[in-house]
Amino acid sequence: MANLVIIGMQWGDEGKGKIVDLICPAFDAVARFQGGHNAGHTVKFGDQHFSLHLIPSGILHPEMRCVLGSGMVIAPDAFLSERDGLRAGGIDDRDRLFLSSRATVLLPCHAALDQARERARGDAAIGTTSRGIGPAYESRAGRYGLRLVDLLAPDLEERLDRLVGMVGGHLAAAGGDERLEVAPLLEQCRRWADELAPAICDTEALLAGWLAAGKGLLFEGAQGTLLDRDHGTYPFVTSSNCTTGGAAVGAGVPPTRIDGAVGILKAYSTRVGAGPFVTELHDEAGEFLRSRGNEFGTTTGRPRRCGWLDLVAGRFSQRLNGIDAIALTKLDVLDDLDEIKVCTAYRIDGRETQEFPASLHDLERAEPVYRSLPGWRQGTVGALERRQLPAAAQAYIEFIEGEIGATVDLISTGPRREETIVSTEGPLAALLGDRLEGVLAERSAG
Repeated sequence: MANLVIIGMQWGDEGKGKIVDLICPAFDAVARFQGGHNAGHTVKFGDQHFSLHLIPSGILHPEMRCVLGSGMVIAPDAFLSERDGLRAGGIDDRDRLFLSSRATVLLPCHAALDQARERARGDAAIGTTSRGIGPAYESRAGRYGLRLVDLLAPDLEERLDRLVGMVGGHLAAAGGDERLEVAPLLEQCRRWADELAPAICDTEALLAGWLAAGKGLLFEGAQGTLLDRDHGTYPFVTSSNCTTGGAAVGAGVPPTRIDGAVGILKAYSTRVGAGPFVTELHDEAGEFLRSRGNEFGTTTGRPRRCGWLDLVAGRFSQRLNGIDAIALTKLDVLDDLDEIKVCTAYRIDGRETQEFPASLHDLERAEPVYRSLPGWRQGTVGALERRQLPAAAQAYIEFIEGEIGATVDLISTGPRREETIVSTEGPLAALLGDRLEGVLAERSAG
């Protein structure tokens, strides 16, 4: 049974939640391996609509087991609110939602520090979600953070005292005037411990047991490759590794047990927050993509910056992640356009390159080299086979495949589960084997 990673190929917001939800029936468990509640996954099927931030999309399937891995930072209040919202919507998580005892606890003081630093940066602000993700990872790297298992430790007060002292010093240096006190935080942590204890466990051992039993695992990434801490548009990145390499570390499984990767690629490009964006549009075309694609953050509600598809970035993502198959999302957003542009290279100081630069300076000066393709001016929503798409839409997809060097095996033509083309040939079908039938049945069920 194949074990796969789902990875965003751009700056996040590619539609990973929908794809995870769709292909879940081919697996026995879903594991999230990095990030925190700065993520936002939207899943729609039938007349139901769920927005998820911490809990994997697989939770919407009654038999699916879900893991929040050790590579995550988990805000207990955000997790409990999300879990309770799912329960209110009829989704029962009991005995199938597991939290890694090694995951880092994100506390309110982390968010206060995040916000203070963004204010202090002024015009140079990174554009974080201000949820405290970066400071929580910083406390883990600095070895003064709390892990979920520490909420149950007898020396919790001592650990909190050290953490509050460290964060308080950083907060003061950033100009924050919040007063941090241990006593109310200790009381809050003990309440969280009571609520979370049934779900906290050694998820590494759990996943190892499932692998030994031949279970299929799906690893769900958050954010996207270009926000990866090491390989993204640094310093305008997130604080975790959201590439396939992060899956093994953040879930606690051997990399040799991961069999393939599916890259999620939006049919155009979007970005939230500051940072270089070579194909960004500041005209009517950009506003059309934002409005037609409903490009507003699931987590923050912020309008996303929009631009044409960047295949320089796409090739970089494919190579870095070892992507076997692509899921192309939001193709239908392009349905009404006469002309569609695609960036195939960058021009920097008069010289063309097809490589994605590491230098922020180069990225900020890069100009897109576009290839213009004809639009199709026809609806694609509801198509269930690739051959049903307009000829120009098929040509657009084939162009992407040729440029990136991977096949498009899934095509999303609308926000709902049932609005997806699923290839019965190609790398994804080969990896899923006879479990592909379950995916097709799930799509048909809506």
